[in-house]
Amino acid sequence: MPERHERPRMIELRNVTKYYGEFRALDGCTAIVPKGSVVVVCGPSGSGKSTLIRCVNGLEPIDDGVILVDGMSVTAPETDLPRLRARIGMVFQSFELFPHRTVLENLNLAQVEVLRRPRRVAAERSMALLERVGLADQARKYPVALSGGQQQRVAIARALAMDPVAMLFDEPTSALDPEMINEVLEVMVRLAADGMTMMVVTHEMAFARQVADRVLFLDQGRIVEDRDTHAFFTQPHHDRAREFLSKILHHGEFPV
Repeated sequence: MPERHERPRMIELRNVTKYYGEFRALDGCTAIVPKGSVVVVCGPSGSGKSTLIRCVNGLEPIDDGVILVDGMSVTAPETDLPRLRARIGMVFQSFELFPHRTVLENLNLAQVEVLRRPRRVAAERSMALLERVGLADQARKYPVALSGGQQQRVAIARALAMDPVAMLFDEPTSALDPEMINEVLEVMVRLAADGMTMMVVTHEMAFARQVADRVLFLDQGRIVEDRDTHAFFTQPHHDRAREFLSKILHHGEFPV
């Protein structure tokens, strides 16, 4: 596999700093996510993981530094953020589906309103994606009729419907019952295998070990480890990373 600097850079963070009032949530974060790679962002609660990934598509403004996505600056004043966000899929902890719209309508909406696709074309794309995540038979149902795992798979399909250049996942399984986690992770494994560029905030270390090319470990707003996956799990440099892994690696490997 080529080294990360030999592949085009899809996401780049340069010295990103973010404050909430006097609290420094991110402290000089620098990282590269090459095109087609999967980078897992992990660390203890409150370390800045979700803040970091929300900054990548401008959901959180930063106070210093630069963020580039596919060559476009997220942080430049002249950047059209809605247009940029249409190119970056985002999957949240809490699904964020419209409860008053059917599954199919949830997928169609942004395609029609943002991408200006004809409704027939949008619906065809939506059905193909629902088939891909194993939910074509749920297209006419409302989100309330689905399990949490099914809702999250719909949310992934909705993000993919915008033909994103990269996907961001903010703890996509943290709101799910244990038996529903694997059905979501399996969709993400297939996305990775298809070459989708992904940044994933997660505590699912077995998933990270199987799928990620690199791991970013945050502590107190700093990226204290930026290692290839095998090195991170076998020879973490930072004491905080070693402590974190010793507490979390008792869950076993993610089944395929």
